[in-house]
Amino acid sequence: MTDWAASLETIRIDRPDEGIVVATLHRPERLNAMNNTMFREFEVLARRVDAEPATRVLVLTGAGRGFCAGYDLEDAEELPGLTAMGMLDQQELAARGLSALRGIKQPLIAAVNGAAAGGGLSLSLCADIRLASPAARFNAAFVRIGLSAGDLGASWLLPRLIGPARTAEIAYTGRIVGAEEAEAIGLVNRVVPADELLPETLSMARAIVANSPAGIQLSKRALQNNLEIGSYGAALELENRGQALLTRGADMAEALAAFKAKRAPQFTGA
Repeated sequence: MTDWAASLETIRIDRPDEGIVVATLHRPERLNAMNNTMFREFEVLARRVDAEPATRVLVLTGAGRGFCAGYDLEDAEELPGLTAMGMLDQQELAARGLSALRGIKQPLIAAVNGAAAGGGLSLSLCADIRLASPAARFNAAFVRIGLSAGDLGASWLLPRLIGPARTAEIAYTGRIVGAEEAEAIGLVNRVVPADELLPETLSMARAIVANSPAGIQLSKRALQNNLEIGSYGAALELENRGQALLTRGADMAEALAAFKAKRAPQFTGA
């Protein structure tokens, strides 16, 4: 394990396969609730993974029976005593951590093994892909503690994933969405048996690793950025630039050569 990974207090890092990093939130006694240390370590994790050319996929999951129970309510008792600017600093610390994870160049897969509540829901939404066990459950718990559901990106990401009307219902009621419903409405890609969750996630990660790393990175960039672009023409412009860049690299030529030779391509990302 690298020194940076060993120094993390709230996240455990494993490398089960070449090109795959598994980050496990490791506060099981608190259902992996987030605190300021974890927010800072999200930034460390994102920065380090993003800088590793050999890392092709990041998997995020939780230790024990929870994925992430949101912001640790023991720490939340201090929030009403903060000044307005102090609270803004707190929000921005949390937002930087989640934004950093969402912004890594590699695909991020969330293996949701249990509750993803409040900020834990927002954390799961940062992933490109979500797989869930039958024990997974989601809720926008903010209104239940006197806060807004517009927190840590949820108000932007969730409507784009499941639509504004479903988002409004979930946000205003604070009700729990079980794994089966989450799959039906598109909140998760699919539900798999609990003992198959991590193996299935790793299988998907391996399928991604088998492809061109540069192609995957620019695909992620196009998919994320085009969520924020307001026109079809602007989306095409971004896509065209990505394809033009990729034809200058080695992977496309290698893919064509492998196809002609009837062999598996050896992608390098160069």
